[in-house]
Amino acid sequence: MAYKDAGLIQDGDEPSGEQYADGLMRLNDIANLWQTQGLKLWLNQDLPVPLVSGQGNYTIGPGGSVDMAKPLRVIEAYYLDNTGVRRPLVVLSWDDYFRLSQVNQIGQINSYFVNKQQMSLNLFFWNIPDANAALGTVHLLVQNQITQMVSLTDTTAFPLEWSMGLRWGLADELATGQPQAIMDRCEKRATAYRQALEDWDVEDAPTSFTPDQRALYATSSFR
Repeated sequence: MAYKDAGLIQDGDEPSGEQYADGLMRLNDIANLWQTQGLKLWLNQDLPVPLVSGQGNYTIGPGGSVDMAKPLRVIEAYYLDNTGVRRPLVVLSWDDYFRLSQVNQIGQINSYFVNKQQMSLNLFFWNIPDANAALGTVHLLVQNQITQMVSLTDTTAFPLEWSMGLRWGLADELATGQPQAIMDRCEKRATAYRQALEDWDVEDAPTSFTPDQRALYATSSFR
């Protein structure tokens, strides 16, 4: 359908094997890029990380502490103790982590830092879990990668409602060099369908805002 939309084949024609292979690679590239923009709720996973007393660094990826395909990112995290009680953990930036005076301090975990590498996510906890903390588990809300398609019979992870967005996104890529009217049509529809999907791909819970009542901010001007 994308080849037809781009005006590269006519009704009743079939793409060649070379066109199918080219389209498949382009579709993978589109999917990989789109993962970096906005939420993809069906890719989210609650990932438990078993803790080891005295160990503060864990790798998530092939052959790592959690052996799996590398997730794209960690969205948030919480600690689950051995009685089933949860408490949220605070995410640290590079600067936050480097400013810690004692990164080897042992105790209860209250925050985490994620170092993104090519093949894995390196996870650092602060404090490093002691024997009591290691009885619990850290749970990460991670965004997984889209399954890459290698052959035309492979199945990927996009739900059905993304079909039109993928179709016209691919058509927009394929239409380069075609008459301007075709390129404009493909670009316009690709943009519209993509925006509709991003507007749809949000959580159903409402968003609300509450003023910060802390004295430090209540007496200061907004900047």
